[in-house]
Amino acid sequence: MDIAELILAFGVILLLARLLGWAFQRIGQPRVIGEMVAGILLGPSVFGRFFPAAFHYVFSPSSFPAIAVLSQLGLLLFMFVVGMEVELAHVFKQRAAIVLVSNVSIVLPLALGVFLAKALYPKFAGEHVSFAPFALFMGTAMSVTAFPVLARILKERNLIGSSLGTMAIACAAIDDVSAWLLLAVLTAMVRSSSSPWHFAVTLVLLVCFISLMLLGVRRLGGLLESWYEKNGAGIELVSFLILFIFAASWTTEKLGVHALFGAFMAGVVMPKNQRLLTDLVDRIESLSLALLLPLFFALTGLRTRIDLLTSESALGYGLAILAIAVAGKLAGATIAAKIIGVNWKDSLGLGVLMNTRGLVELVILNAALDLGVSSPELFTMMVVMALITTFMTSPILSAMRIGQLRRVQTTHAG
Repeated sequence: MDIAELILAFGVILLLARLLGWAFQRIGQPRVIGEMVAGILLGPSVFGRFFPAAFHYVFSPSSFPAIAVLSQLGLLLFMFVVGMEVELAHVFKQRAAIVLVSNVSIVLPLALGVFLAKALYPKFAGEHVSFAPFALFMGTAMSVTAFPVLARILKERNLIGSSLGTMAIACAAIDDVSAWLLLAVLTAMVRSSSSPWHFAVTLVLLVCFISLMLLGVRRLGGLLESWYEKNGAGIELVSFLILFIFAASWTTEKLGVHALFGAFMAGVVMPKNQRLLTDLVDRIESLSLALLLPLFFALTGLRTRIDLLTSESALGYGLAILAIAVAGKLAGATIAAKIIGVNWKDSLGLGVLMNTRGLVELVILNAALDLGVSSPELFTMMVVMALITTFMTSPILSAMRIGQLRRVQTTHAG
């Protein structure tokens, strides 16, 4: 591997990600949308198609493995931060009304995704994958809501603390936990597809891992808080936590569950000391957001092939995916909110907010592609769907006059 080639590739990725992230913030969109677009522009669909010589010069084949490895490292750190922001105590204490809205906003799009999988499976499933994991993947991808990007939108529109914002945050937190559990089950299902017994054993081990983390490791949080109060969030604490992330990720990967779930659980069991969390997020995200996550967006862009969607049938399937994705989340959240007595405007606003998918969706899509569940064509369709559903949130809220837009600089990726 030529280090000069690697530096050039990283430099181009970071430059375009920063520029488009800034540009999209100027038009009232979360920075993550610009970074997602930057990844697609740098891929074979745009840069590679119109400037093939420059594309192969910047992204030589030898640079791909390094981009892939470092992007996965960035995802582990990101998932740890996402887990830290999930307060299980608050999730478990939610009113029955919030639980109802969240569950309907998950179950309805999940069911629609499974129904859609019947039509997509013969043409767009990965090779040698059975229908069950493919259907679970489609259902999971349709039911995702990106908690971090939704939180950013609420902050930018001054909705934090409002009744709509409080309900949206609670529902998105429950959705987030559900999404990563579904990804864990999907990974276990694919990796043990040849043996139902192996799948059952993997699920039992997964339950044991979750129980150990929640009932054992979580109780040690007081020791971590004591260290923090005496020494602050110095290099020793950060180094320990990174080793903890790696240990949890390695464990779930060896269990046959995705490594990302281990990183997520490592964040979930962290003590919810606000000062500690703020310091750790600042230190961990500074590396993750500045360097590693843009590499993930670039890797996603390198895998996205818009040219595969030029036929009328592919466009038709893509539009169907988009329509069902929007309808499932919008109808599920809106109808459930209306049933519990929320007014129509806020009910529709909640449905719009729950349609934000952001980086969380891209993580699910890349994991499915790596597992061989999804074909490149379907991967591209789903990436486009994730972009559109996330991009449309702010303009629709503005049209509905929900919240007052303001400029806020945040560190959350989405």
